[in-house]
Amino acid sequence: MSDRTRIVIAAAVGSVAVFVMATTLVHALWYAPDDSGATPAVVTATPAVDSTADDYPVRLVVPTLAIDAAVQRVGITKKGSMGVPSNFTDVAWYRDGVTPGQYGSAVIDGHVDNGLGLSGVFKHLPDLAVGDSVYVVTVTGKRLHFVVDAVKVYSYEDVPADVFAQSDVSRLNLITCEGKWVPKDRTYDHRLVVFTSLRE
Repeated sequence: MSDRTRIVIAAAVGSVAVFVMATTLVHALWYAPDDSGATPAVVTATPAVDSTADDYPVRLVVPTLAIDAAVQRVGITKKGSMGVPSNFTDVAWYRDGVTPGQYGSAVIDGHVDNGLGLSGVFKHLPDLAVGDSVYVVTVTGKRLHFVVDAVKVYSYEDVPADVFAQSDVSRLNLITCEGKWVPKDRTYDHRLVVFTSLRE
């Protein structure tokens, strides 16, 4: 094999490698959270309680799913949806709503995957069952115990206000994406919501 042939082959292999890397990067960014991309739910209700408590959540623990995740704090995106975590290992609490432990519906969301086949923190959220335990650790060290009441799936365009608005007891609702990817909206077509309530 001549030197010229070797150079041509090396160049071709290099071009393919660059193309694959670029394609992977674009795919990753397409799925990555940003201020205008896919979000788990549109916020359609005013928080039941003004969330001014200093004892905010810092970790979410779900023993049956081996989740022990840091909690980010997010608000509303430009599209009026709840923000999402900046990575695929943390979860995010809707800071403008209810603080876990208060009366009302606190909401925490997380990614189902990173768009490249790698599982997100809430990949196995559908495996939770009624009666399973969920814990929130607060910044002051409290460990709040919640128990799963229901697991429901909704169209991404029809998430009920109850996810944010129920105020009869202290609730924590976990939400993630499910279903098929919708390219035009850069999101999945369903939302899975785990409804939990506080236990003493």
